[in-house]
Amino acid sequence: MYRIGQEEIDAVGRAIMSRDFFKINGSGREVYNFEEEWKQLTGAKYALTMTSGFAALSSALIGMGIGPGDEVIVPAYTYIASALAVTAVGAIPVIAEVDDTLTLDPADIEKKLSKHTKAVMPVYIQGFPADLDALTAMAKKYGFRIIEDSCQADGGMYHGKYLGTIGDAGAYSFNYFKVITSGEGGALVTNDRTIFERALIYHDASAVAFFGDQLSGIDQPLFGGTEFRVSDLTGAILREQLKRMPGILAALRKNRTRLTELICGGKLKKAPSHDIDGDCGTTLPLRFDTAEECRAFQNKCAEAGIGLTVPIDTGKHIYTNWTQIMEKRGALHPAMDPFLMKENRGLQHDYKPDMCPRTLDLLSRTAYLLISPEWDEAEMVRIAEIMRRSNNG
Repeated sequence: MYRIGQEEIDAVGRAIMSRDFFKINGSGREVYNFEEEWKQLTGAKYALTMTSGFAALSSALIGMGIGPGDEVIVPAYTYIASALAVTAVGAIPVIAEVDDTLTLDPADIEKKLSKHTKAVMPVYIQGFPADLDALTAMAKKYGFRIIEDSCQADGGMYHGKYLGTIGDAGAYSFNYFKVITSGEGGALVTNDRTIFERALIYHDASAVAFFGDQLSGIDQPLFGGTEFRVSDLTGAILREQLKRMPGILAALRKNRTRLTELICGGKLKKAPSHDIDGDCGTTLPLRFDTAEECRAFQNKCAEAGIGLTVPIDTGKHIYTNWTQIMEKRGALHPAMDPFLMKENRGLQHDYKPDMCPRTLDLLSRTAYLLISPEWDEAEMVRIAEIMRRSNNG
């Protein structure tokens, strides 16, 4: 969480005092208004607010008609929710290497493609854009869908377009750790009417037909789904957070750029980016020649009071620590487990801890400085001096 205050308190109070804060209401319509405002910002035709980024990812996959017998390529470096969204719909996640930017490597995607590949899921980890020019060209060539996991990239861009709006569907997260937050929350966007209609039905299957006119103009038949609906309390907070987002991103990008100027050069090198201007600015990634050099630098900075993260240490963000995936337990009941489904026999789920060596190498040689939008020039100069001194020590 970056910035929050009285405006969010007042918004929640407004929703509560309306005594009408179920999502479908005749009062504040906070969720609907947030969806309209998010569409206006991103340029997407359709938006649905949900309980989480996982909810948005799985709803998008359902909307694409993906299920048993299908493969979805995901990066080896992303939160486990990306892969679990694939197993949640009965499909198989195929794990691919990342490139130097720590996002999906198009060259490894090409190696992992099969006749079962129905979608590719680029993930914008730490707000870093993927190589979407290459991915969209590949999607046209091979006929797979692109579902963008923008859960760590609210407001991020790629060559002037909002991340999440470039593929067939995009998912965002608004949990406590994201650019904007409602504590928990997420959203799906798409320009595809069929994906939208199916996601609408799936994400609110027990209520969409019974409250309001949500099925007005919907052609897709009703089917069983789940319950990812949010209340107007979430919508009210998100509307205020959305007002703050441009300022948060501007400050993050400004401070990231300034620290890059102060720190990088000589032996200290910034990891590359596919679009440095579109990058959210949450993180300055430093790249070292060896894991030993990276760890030594982290330790010296820590001794001087500057905490850095080496992403190889980030637990469930690394495929080797995806217990449910690596041990192939996709559901409690065997009949619901995609790894045991006959439709998935022969698909690519022979997972091994060493199957993505380049990803593990890059993660062990990268150090993150997490950026605060509140740092002033004096604080950034202080941080930079410590980091330069640690690098020379």
